[in-house]
Amino acid sequence: MARVAVHDRRDSVGVAIEDIRTGDEVEAVYIIDKFVIGRIKALGDIPLGHKIALKDIGAGEKIIKYGRPIGVATRDIKAGEHVHTHNLKSIRWGALERR
Repeated sequence: MARVAVHDRRDSVGVAIEDIRTGDEVEAVYIIDKFVIGRIKALGDIPLGHKIALKDIGAGEKIIKYGRPIGVATRDIKAGEHVHTHNLKSIRWGALERR
């Protein structure tokens, strides 16, 4: 059963649809067509509604959710890590589009 929802095929993060514990192997699924994209091992606890990295994300790289950049990684993030304010600087969508 899927425990991570992914909104768009371009996304680098998914959303925990239930609490995830360190070491859990979780299935990620695209919510539109319910296509399973694979399994990810959680590298830390990820609370319900929070983001998990679907792939490695380098420091300074844009973080994609809903197919759009939502922020920039403030440090390297490994696939399976919790993505939140400790490693993500939020940005306004419009600010990125003007660059």
